[in-house]
Amino acid sequence: MRIVRYLLLLLMTAAAVPLYAQQKPVRVVIVGLVHGHVKGFLRDLPKSKDAALVGIVEPDTALAAMYERQYKLDHALFHTDLEETLNATHPDAVLVYTTILDHRKVIEAAARHGVSSMVEKPLSTTLEDALAIRSAARRYKVHVLVNYETTWYSSNAEAFRLIDEKKLGDVRKVVVHDGHEGPAEIGVGPEWLPWLTDPVRNGAGALFDFGCYGADLMTVMMHGEAPISVTAAEQTDKPQLYPHVDDDATVILRYPRTQAVLMPSWNWSFARKDMEVYGTNGSAVTVGPSGIRTRFRGEKQEQTADAPALPASAATSLGYLAAVLHGETRDAGDLSALDTNVVVMQILDAARTSAATGRTVTLKPLPQ
Repeated sequence: MRIVRYLLLLLMTAAAVPLYAQQKPVRVVIVGLVHGHVKGFLRDLPKSKDAALVGIVEPDTALAAMYERQYKLDHALFHTDLEETLNATHPDAVLVYTTILDHRKVIEAAARHGVSSMVEKPLSTTLEDALAIRSAARRYKVHVLVNYETTWYSSNAEAFRLIDEKKLGDVRKVVVHDGHEGPAEIGVGPEWLPWLTDPVRNGAGALFDFGCYGADLMTVMMHGEAPISVTAAEQTDKPQLYPHVDDDATVILRYPRTQAVLMPSWNWSFARKDMEVYGTNGSAVTVGPSGIRTRFRGEKQEQTADAPALPASAATSLGYLAAVLHGETRDAGDLSALDTNVVVMQILDAARTSAATGRTVTLKPLPQ
């Protein structure tokens, strides 16, 4: 009887733990070290129970050596060739920290090996590449996920809850502010700054670097629906620093009964990623990763609160990746999902065209 009670206790304990947390860590390979966000991953990886690093691909051996010293990494992890690394390590996923231009070729190579990918935002530099990535994911039946910092903000999740539960009524206007003082001003590293300010390797300047956040949020808010039209204006206020790309942009998205204004910039006086949502019954304004201000019809002032914490499988990129690969979370229609981010690229591509021509771009349905 004592043994039976012990077995029951074990089963109850296991049931109380999310299934993804009981699974083995996913095996990941980092591809590229030229995107500065990789530093956060290398900092957090040793503490992660969700992922295990089995390889790093970086053809620049001097850059690889710098990271090896800085993060005290095993020299055996480092490789210079992607195909050789995929054959040798058999990862579950690649984490892509290359230029945005190189996303497509890395994702397609990994897909041929049956390996999923998580890339840094945005998905690609062109809509053509986004559609090719979608085709590869479908052909080889792999996941392709896009990592945005704001995906893991509980404030955004709470805003979406208020919208979905109709607490705000019908959404009429959304304003999204994203950006910082500028990549040169905040000290972006020499391996990152040259391509971040290159219109070919990054797609644009602030327009792509930070416009993707608002496009991502709006696509999920609109349940995957693309806007009717995109109107954009961009300029370069600091040509001595950014002679080849914009450093400030404004994008207007028009939906059947909603308008959104995206304000990506490298000219803010401080870093910001916040959103204002105005509905027929109230408003919600996100304040950083976890704060939210609300005001509803009939109230005389805003109320400020902390949003509820996200579950572990939705709170970090590695937790989410593990949950998706273990089949515990569906990557469909959410902020990191491939279908969402193909629409994001449709918006960014149209915004770039609108800014260049001075005309509003009407969107056509994407090929399916």
